Amino acid sequence: MTKRIRFYRKIGILCLIMLAAGSFGGCGEKRGAESGEQSLEASPDNRDQFWKEAQETPYGKYPELVTYTLGQMSGANNSNLPEGDSYEDNAYTRYLRDMLNIQNRSIYLESEDKYDEFINILVKDRTIPDVLVISDRGMLKELVENDLVEDLTEVFENCTTDRIKEMYESYGGQVLESVTFDGKLMAVPETVIDHGPRLMWLRKDWMDQLGLEEPKTLEDAFKIVEEFVKNRMGTQEGEEPIGLACCTSLIGTTSSSYSMEPVFQYYGAEPQKWVEKDGEIVYGSVTRETQRGLYRLRQLYNKGVIDQNFVLRTQNNIRDLVIEGKCGAFFGLWWTPNNPLMDQQEKDPSAEWEPYYFESRRDIHTFASFRDTKYVVVRKGYEHPEIVMKIISVLFDYTRYEAENAEDVNEYFALNVDPTARPLVINVDYNEATYQVTRNMRKALAGEMPKENLSAIEKSYYAACEHYLEGGDVSSGDWAAFKSRISAVGLLVDGDYQPPKREYLEEMDGEIPQNLKSLEEDAFIQIILGKQPMAYFDTFVEEWYAQGGEELTSRVRKSHTK
Repeated sequence: MTKRIRFYRKIGILCLIMLAAGSFGGCGEKRGAESGEQSLEASPDNRDQFWKEAQETPYGKYPELVTYTLGQMSGANNSNLPEGDSYEDNAYTRYLRDMLNIQNRSIYLESEDKYDEFINILVKDRTIPDVLVISDRGMLKELVENDLVEDLTEVFENCTTDRIKEMYESYGGQVLESVTFDGKLMAVPETVIDHGPRLMWLRKDWMDQLGLEEPKTLEDAFKIVEEFVKNRMGTQEGEEPIGLACCTSLIGTTSSSYSMEPVFQYYGAEPQKWVEKDGEIVYGSVTRETQRGLYRLRQLYNKGVIDQNFVLRTQNNIRDLVIEGKCGAFFGLWWTPNNPLMDQQEKDPSAEWEPYYFESRRDIHTFASFRDTKYVVVRKGYEHPEIVMKIISVLFDYTRYEAENAEDVNEYFALNVDPTARPLVINVDYNEATYQVTRNMRKALAGEMPKENLSAIEKSYYAACEHYLEGGDVSSGDWAAFKSRISAVGLLVDGDYQPPKREYLEEMDGEIPQNLKSLEEDAFIQIILGKQPMAYFDTFVEEWYAQGGEELTSRVRKSHTK
């Protein structure tokens, strides 16, 4: 545990002592039950009033400890939690216990890559805990249809702050509508903040060793990777160079790296998304633009630019290659320094990674889905369904904007503690929060804005970035905060990147069934490897439509024109 964390905890304890004698509020909301336990001891007749206030306000503190069972997703490396912290005892859970008098009991804990499969078993067995995070809308519909989850309409209205409601409104009405069944709010959806395009992450120190100039285009970047391979960078005797890391799915989610979107987007393709083409909605993976993207990937594979063993790699295996210094190029989102590069930086501080942003065609009209969205549900019959709204209000409003004693919580951001450390593994924020945080931090670092004007979360990142710029005893967390928030997001801000307007499909039955997903992945891999000729793409398209794609496309088109 760093000296800085211990310092913040001392300050936090001092604040708690001071707050015990007073009261505070946030976002126009009353914290509720201030000095609640003290008042209850003096006036036990007020217990009903304190329970009522706790159950009907965002910040009302329960007069007795409320323990809830939780199905929780765990992250790699114990979610990067500081030594001594756990999923039931960390800055988030300690703050929630102090603020609300609640405690999670994580009776189901599973890693991200196995979580959905594990939760599916719980749902089938009808043994869900009090609070559960799921990442599949089909599963949500199954829970609702089987009457296994609580109606959250009233508790959302009562126990979320005005600011939380504003955050949801910043996405338009469809986010909440996606979890509304027969007029009832049956889950709390994550707000999938725009993470921007995939950036090319390259080993700048390898480029310097080889005397290579920084890339200006995507093709320049491929030539650099080709030089990495030719010069066997990162290899030892008997090892083969890796080249550009690539996952077998080719298209990633909002929480994955190593995908190939920039190659497809260069040709105006958007695989695995519904797009508008010639005035009609079509599935992006069956277009000629996607075929051209596949042809380029085939060329890159033949030249050795793409990892020759990519079909054998899992996400964790690729991550290990990066951390071990065997790989010097991959596509990843702005937060890539947090995972996996922070671990690689700890292992080899001399490794210098740099992000590069190459603009692609953005004129294609895509439709958003809820494929990457997580949802929080409450077990039917649980006596405190409001608890999830109170957690969301505290973690995503109060600690970020109002609290004077949330240093431990906000320090987690600078330390790059993974979101899986939270009791609810979701995020709720404004639509363009990522870019605004960086704009504000830049102004503060340049002296154009008083750092006191930063929000609590921005102050935490600011402190880490300032420490990185000062040099000296720089931690991997400081490095990751600067590389992600200033270097990576800064590229998008400077490049005037504009998040695409989200237009969700009205009917959410546009999710691709597993048989069509498998058909697509197999066909694309066979084409890239050269096992099938490029003309096989037409065969794939015919089979895709014949095996259910035609009916699915018709249903999506009809639902969107209602």
